[in-house]
Amino acid sequence: MGSVSIFAGSVLRSAMAGIKEPHKVLPFIGLIFAPGFSSEIVKELNERLGDVILKSDEVPFTHTTYYSKEMGLDLLRQWWAFGNLVLPDILAKLKLKTNEIEQRFLNDKGGRRVNIDPGLLSLSNLVLASTKNYAHRIYLGQGIYAEVTLLYKEHHFVPLEWTYPDYREDVALDFFNRARDVLRKRLVEENRALRE
Repeated sequence: MGSVSIFAGSVLRSAMAGIKEPHKVLPFIGLIFAPGFSSEIVKELNERLGDVILKSDEVPFTHTTYYSKEMGLDLLRQWWAFGNLVLPDILAKLKLKTNEIEQRFLNDKGGRRVNIDPGLLSLSNLVLASTKNYAHRIYLGQGIYAEVTLLYKEHHFVPLEWTYPDYREDVALDFFNRARDVLRKRLVEENRALRE
């Protein structure tokens, strides 16, 4: 009986996966803003995330009027990717930081000048942070939830049932596919440097 329990314990230990550090990811922000927006507002993100290395085209934000009363009309949408690769556990802190920035730079009516949505891009998916809970979101702590918004399948990012309409558009999908290429090359470079 003792030999059976020893064997079972050995099998159990070998079957348990060891905890490994996750791969680094590429941080980005989605911006919604009125014409005349100054990029100086988000400059302090460069201290942690590095320089902006990739920007999407600016496109009209027409999917909802949710932000119009606070931010005005003729809003624009754009995505920026940053140069420093980070570990995924930064997401909640990043969302708290962008919320703080939004509240420090208000317009003359007391509304936000810019809406800043941070996210993380990996080789397999794109994850957004939110302060709102829904059935498909996971609580990270400090009032912040994570949502997988895009999956990488068959050589490109694809939307999910709950993906926001602007993240389904070609301008967004093209940007994130290009950002993934940047991430893939950076990870290869970092792995090569570790081996040398």
